[in-house]
Order: sequence, then structure tokens, then C-alpha cells
Amino acid sequence: MNQDSSSRIQAARARLGSDLTILAHHYQADEVVRHADFVGDSLELSRRVADLSSRQIVFCGVFFMAETAAMLCREGQEVRLPVATASCVMADAAPTALVARVLAALTRTGRKVIPLAYVNSQAGVKALCGEYGGSVCTSANARAMLKWAFAQGDGVLFLPDRNLAVNTAEALGLPESRRLVLDVRGQGAHIDPEACATADLLIWPGTCPIHQRFQYKAANIAEARRDYPGGLIVVHPECPPVVIRAADAAGSTSFIIRYVAEAPAGSVIHIGTEASLVRRLAAQYAGEKTVLPLAVSLCSNMQKTTEADLADTLDHPEDHPPTRVAPEVAAPAREALTRMLQVLA
Repeated sequence: MNQDSSSRIQAARARLGSDLTILAHHYQADEVVRHADFVGDSLELSRRVADLSSRQIVFCGVFFMAETAAMLCREGQEVRLPVATASCVMADAAPTALVARVLAALTRTGRKVIPLAYVNSQAGVKALCGEYGGSVCTSANARAMLKWAFAQGDGVLFLPDRNLAVNTAEALGLPESRRLVLDVRGQGAHIDPEACATADLLIWPGTCPIHQRFQYKAANIAEARRDYPGGLIVVHPECPPVVIRAADAAGSTSFIIRYVAEAPAGSVIHIGTEASLVRRLAAQYAGEKTVLPLAVSLCSNMQKTTEADLADTLDHPEDHPPTRVAPEVAAPAREALTRMLQVLA
């Protein structure tokens, strides 16, 4: 802990009072999380933003989260991201221009393909979802939102996370024969129109490297079963299907937190998700339950934000320009986000 940074943050809080709200994603480091007014996953924090009255919102997370917050906040409010280079590999795997090209190809014959974007996506992709009558989802509500999307048209394009798409489809009982993982190489030149026309679920091929990594650690599950008979294993649905099938449970970050809280005293619980959260849960339940990482997997982008970065953002906001989304992008993207919140209301 940097005492100087901590003191600066506390002084900024005293100075700004109710004009400041600090949000932090669960994958942020402890030194940052301890200063947050609200800690949550993407869905929880999206809902929080809509109700905030603070003029200054500092979002400790990655860029797409700050974009989402900027689109949901009200006039006069500003959202700042402490580290502008905190991006998301998964979101970057579905660049807006390529998604637009693919959607145009998929709907050229008049087929109504509904895009459903995981919230880990660029604002421009969310805007395309709004324009095409689609919406967004999080890992917490992917099942409900995919069911909704199927009812809106002739097929669904789920992007950018292949694993979440497949795991959600399997949870809904959609057979593999009715799914197709798209080949988007060559700017979409390899897409097969005939194959796409017969698939109910079209899947973008992106993944989260932090959770994809667990596929190569699948042997850790067998080792956990052997070393801790009766132990529990819970993983995030961004993990590959082989990992989901071998675990006891899978769910969003909030689900994992509840799963650990509700496990019987004395339980041994292995968790397959970003290591910052696992470490925090291990400390929280020390002496009551044993919480272990299925494998240590850190998100380098989430770890970019430090306590010093947060202090600098509060002391020198002029060096951290507010996150802006162009109005022509924000309006349809906000429509897609609002559809999600309305479906879940």
C-alpha cells in the first residue's frame, strides 16, 4: 500500500464529497478496490451508473467499461478511466468495422439476424446491435438475453466470446448442429453464406485469454479432485466448454462470489477465474473455508490501474480526459444497453 497515494485519495474524497463516485471491477487489485464506493461485475456496475448523481465518476476497470458508463450517465456527469491503455483483448477481437461488414453479409438476403454482443465489446459494436434490433449481455444474463434474441428474428449473431456463446447455447439445449462458429479471417471473406443460412446461432470466434488459459490447465481439475475429495470447483462461463463440463458449477463473477459464500464451512473450493478475485475470496474466508485458484490467471489490463493512478486521476483530472462516445454511436449503443436493462427489469 502506498500511504501517500492513499492519503491523496482520502483528501480528494473530502474535497469532492458527493460529487465523486469510484467504481471498481472485481478483477482490480486490492489496493484499488478498497477505495471503491461500489465493486461489481459488468452488469452490477452498469446498473449502478444509471442511478448515480455524482458529477465525477472514476471507473477502475478497462476501456469498454468506461465507454458503457459514459453512455449510461446523465448530462453533466463525467466518467474517467485512470489508465487509458487498459483495453480488453476480447473486445478488440471484434473491431467495429469488421462486425459491420459481417452483419451486412449475413443480412444481405433479407434474413433477420439479431446481433447480441457481450458487454466486453467496443461501443461501435454495441451501436450496431442497437441499429440491427439487437442488444447486449453479460455473463450473468447471457442465457436470458440469448433466449430473448432468438425470439426477435431468424437467427442470432453472438459476439465476441465464442466460449460464452457455446456454453450458453448448451445450457439452453441448442444442439451443435444448429450452431456455426464464423471464420472472420480476411475481413470476413471466408464466411460461407449457405452454412450461415442454416444456423440458428452464429458465433464470433473471439475468446478471453485469461479464461481460455484454463483449457490448458484442465488437468488441474483432475488433480483438485484427487487431492481434495469432496472439494468443489466453480468456474466462469468464459472458460472453454471442456472446463465447464468438468466443474461443479459455472457462472458470472457475482455467481462465483455467492457460490463461495453459500458453500458449507470447511469446504475446499477451487475457482477458475481471474486471480485477483480468487485471492480476495481466499482472504475473506480464511479460517472458515479454503479457497484456491484452479490456476493463477491474471488480466494484465485490469492490473494496469494502481492506487497511484487513481490518486493522480483525482488530483489531476485535466490529465485524464473524460471518456467520450460520439453521439451517432452513443444513441444506438444506448438503445442496445437499455434493451438489456428492460428485458431484465
